[in-house]
Amino acid sequence: MEVNPNQIELLISAVKKEQYPETGLGEVALSGRSNVGKSTFINSMIGRKNMARTSQQPGKTQTLNFYNIDQQLVFVDVPGYGYAKVSKKQREAFGKMIEQYLSERETLKLVIQLVDLRHNPTEDDLLMYDYLKYFDIPTLVVATKEDKIAKGKVQKHLANIQSKLEMEPEDEIISYSSIKNNKQKQIWEIIEKYL
Repeated sequence: MEVNPNQIELLISAVKKEQYPETGLGEVALSGRSNVGKSTFINSMIGRKNMARTSQQPGKTQTLNFYNIDQQLVFVDVPGYGYAKVSKKQREAFGKMIEQYLSERETLKLVIQLVDLRHNPTEDDLLMYDYLKYFDIPTLVVATKEDKIAKGKVQKHLANIQSKLEMEPEDEIISYSSIKNNKQKQIWEIIEKYL
């Protein structure tokens, strides 16, 4: 899949179903903890510096952001989970919004769940993965911050995440560094299989 970074637009930041865009394209949602580097991942995948807004303050994404990528697919940036800075009520509202999107959206083809390669998956990571499996949603786990780990230890960390999440055999896991920027092609190929 060749993606042309000139052909990318933010379609809408939605908070409810009625606002979802109808593009006829398959959607790939990105989920992960607030500080796992979702926006940085999106930007590095599409070769843009700041299409998805990155922030020093985790939990900035508070809407479902739909990005049309080259008329080939739509990336959906989902609010990060595990954010400490929002109220319980707000967290519940996010939860409902995310749940409705994930469980009801027919054009959703794949969820890329981002986890931090350096650490064990959190309780929230486990809940999210279990949730995706409950709804039978194909999942690609991307373990970010690969550049922060010695090359010889990457496989060990990946195996640990795979085991802790109790990953299904059909789901793939890949380590990724937005700094090295060397695995986009591999990830695009995985995405393409689901579209």
